[in-house]
Amino acid sequence: MLEAAVFVVFPFAMVFAALSDLFTMTIANRVSLLLIATFALVAPFTGMDMATYGMHFATAALVLVIMFAAFAFGGVGGGDAKLLTAIALWCGWSQVLVEYLLIAAMLGGWLTIGIIMYRGSYFAELAGSRFAFMEKIGRKDVGVPYGIALGIAGLIVSHKLPLMEWALMRAAG
Repeated sequence: MLEAAVFVVFPFAMVFAALSDLFTMTIANRVSLLLIATFALVAPFTGMDMATYGMHFATAALVLVIMFAAFAFGGVGGGDAKLLTAIALWCGWSQVLVEYLLIAAMLGGWLTIGIIMYRGSYFAELAGSRFAFMEKIGRKDVGVPYGIALGIAGLIVSHKLPLMEWALMRAAG
């Protein structure tokens, strides 16, 4: 049962956050809260010791402080900051977090370049007249839906997350 929660919640949250940010330019608080609650409730039953469990929360707290500062200076959106904090909780203070951050930064950079190119194109006018979300992305006064990069990066590293490794080992027998 716990394995199913891990297999469903994390990937679902990544896909939902990415699509939500694409179509509405927002990431609902419930996505981050679901990730935090699932980790908090499931991790103790995986055999994770309390010191490691605490380090996962300390990592998330550090990321929250950094992301709050980035949000305060207009560098990221609030939904992105909360989602990244929740994902950091699942990664913990580990190589997986570093890998996740590098992949998210790379994907986010490509996404940003693509959107900048899109905003100056004829395609933006054509697609924007047919699809509201494409019109919104095409506007220069709107930010980049970075949740797309955060969600895809989460899916890429998901098999390396401690809870996912535990669930995979349990499912394998």
